[in-house]
Amino acid sequence: MNARSRFINWGAAVLVLALPFATHALLGQGWVRILDFALLYVLLALGLNIVVGYAGLLDLGYVAFFAVGAYCYALFASPQFDLHWPLWVLLPMGALLAACFGVLLGTPTLGLRGDYLAIVTLGFGEIIRIFLNNLNAPVNITNGPQGVSLIDPLHVGPWFLEKTYHVGGIEIPLVINIYFLFLVAVGLAIRLSQRLEGSRIGRAWAAIREDELAAASMGLNTRNLKLLAFAMGATFGGVSGGLFAGFQGFVSPESFTLQESVMILCMVVLGGMGNIAGVVLGAVLLSVLPEALRGLGGLQEFLFGKVWVDPSNLRLLVFGIALVLMMLLRPEGLLPARARQREFHESQ
Repeated sequence: MNARSRFINWGAAVLVLALPFATHALLGQGWVRILDFALLYVLLALGLNIVVGYAGLLDLGYVAFFAVGAYCYALFASPQFDLHWPLWVLLPMGALLAACFGVLLGTPTLGLRGDYLAIVTLGFGEIIRIFLNNLNAPVNITNGPQGVSLIDPLHVGPWFLEKTYHVGGIEIPLVINIYFLFLVAVGLAIRLSQRLEGSRIGRAWAAIREDELAAASMGLNTRNLKLLAFAMGATFGGVSGGLFAGFQGFVSPESFTLQESVMILCMVVLGGMGNIAGVVLGAVLLSVLPEALRGLGGLQEFLFGKVWVDPSNLRLLVFGIALVLMMLLRPEGLLPARARQREFHESQ
């Protein structure tokens, strides 16, 4: 690693560590919560990147694994089952359960590609959501559309408690504690993704992505490799779902709609499929930008004296136009992988 790369890495590390404190001081606690959710989306996007970016499998039902992890945490850390298991038990359990669902999804889709694979995975995501929505009779397990509430907050030992405390004269509220907890999870996910990308498994996934028939002809077990991609991606989604449930304190089927799957896929595509830095950038932008656009109503009032267009509609309109322009001007993504960037430029 040269001096320039080290400088960039250290600068990025300092920025990430100082960001919640600066945001809390300048914009308030609400924006720190937005940063917390952005980290959860980064974790989700990294998981989907394994399936879509590394293995080339289009998954439109990825939010199902997010739901599995969230409900696993919610049911075993709330009055719903009157159990209050600790975080260090529930997160691995949610990750393992989500990985099992990933294999369950992958098994019937091994012979499918392209649009057919997308349709099946879309249906799988909707089945999980409807299943959770109706699993309140004859035995009430998920509490149906009312969701699960009073979920135990995230805490790791005596450090992450639901209160504000002081360290060296600096006030650190709960949302900043949660930020660093999520940051650790994202850091581990990034490191694992890097190791997978450079491993024999990662190279095998790349071969399947480029030409599955050629990969099989060279002796690769494409069946097991595709199942492993679904399982690994689902594991990231399960961990993110558990953290989401503990952070929100409430989960319901309405949080796991098709729109969420599409948004996570947009994060991967916009940032640059197959490139970890691009995926992180895409997830941060698409989770923070919609919240930043909520101020368009105040901008209209400042410029025209009154609000002409409803801010929520205008926010979605601007957001959609930005996505369309991005796909037209830079279809390979903001920070694409080198191989993907060459493909787009060679086709032009």
